[in-house]
Amino acid sequence: MIDMTQQAAPAVATPPAPGSRQTDGRTIRRPLVLRLLARPEVGVFLGAVAVFVFFLVMAPPVRDGSSMANILYQSSTIGIMALPVALLMIGGEFDLSSGVAVITSALTASMLSYQLTLNVWVGVIVALVVSLAVGLFNGWMLVRTGLPSFLVTLGTFLILQGTNLAVTRLVTHNVATDDISDMDGFDQAKAIFASSFEIGGIQVKITVVWWLFFAALATWVLLRTKYGNWIFAVGGNKDSARAVGVPVTFTKISLFMLVGFGAWFVGMHQLFSFNAVQSGEGVGQELIYIAAAVIGGCLLTGGYGSAIGPVFGAFMFGMVQQGIVYAGWNPDWFKTFLGVMLLGAVLINLWVHRTATRR
Repeated sequence: MIDMTQQAAPAVATPPAPGSRQTDGRTIRRPLVLRLLARPEVGVFLGAVAVFVFFLVMAPPVRDGSSMANILYQSSTIGIMALPVALLMIGGEFDLSSGVAVITSALTASMLSYQLTLNVWVGVIVALVVSLAVGLFNGWMLVRTGLPSFLVTLGTFLILQGTNLAVTRLVTHNVATDDISDMDGFDQAKAIFASSFEIGGIQVKITVVWWLFFAALATWVLLRTKYGNWIFAVGGNKDSARAVGVPVTFTKISLFMLVGFGAWFVGMHQLFSFNAVQSGEGVGQELIYIAAAVIGGCLLTGGYGSAIGPVFGAFMFGMVQQGIVYAGWNPDWFKTFLGVMLLGAVLINLWVHRTATRR
């Protein structure tokens, strides 16, 4: 009969080999290269470097300092708007009215100042209120109706496009506003929104400085503030975000208002650069802003992206736009280049996102 009280001999544990480390699969540290590639801005940075080197070789005028200053200027006019658009996309939405909203802002400031013979700063301030109101309307409609941002902002796009043309023709009897360069306050406003300064004999537009400043501010907001956490949370899953106390309504509306602020700033730059505004402009620019954000690593599904990525995305746009001219190529190829860049960026971003979420 077997003795049931017999103790089993304890198993002898084999010690791990020297230098080895046991893990359960959840604490495996990925290689540094993969962790870097998982950053949303790394892919577009490498793409921007490649485009820059390509045009340095193919277009010798790019090597000149004044040409690079012009490229940075073109990039800044896109990049200033691409930043709030990117934040909105990280928050899970996008704005199709941002392009024509720029022109709405410029038209408001120009016509109000000229027709009422006011200091141009009055027009600038009223234009800011109008731009913020457009963003407020888009955000309010979105959260109140639950409609997709595509439908809400498409409606706003059509409203603003028609209003820009109709009101301008009604007030000025033309499709453009009148020249305001001789009005009170013009020089002071131009100094802020459209001036230039010299570095080493090269004229640099003030928008380049504003662009970099806004990029640094947006990066700090995203990475170092509670509001930045809210943006990522509502973009990832708004219901879960609401359940843990994130003010989803405030965050969504404020993001649309940030786009309105960007539209105001770029609109003021255009007005004080050219002294007048064409009412039919702006159509199609919203796609450029969205594409710069997408190329910069922001996902259309929300919850992922950075503020630095769109800086490189806008630089790629400016580089291609001016590089084609400096290379002496047919500028009709510009949109073809952009399409290739956009598709390539979407594929790279898809791979990067899968890399970032892979255990």
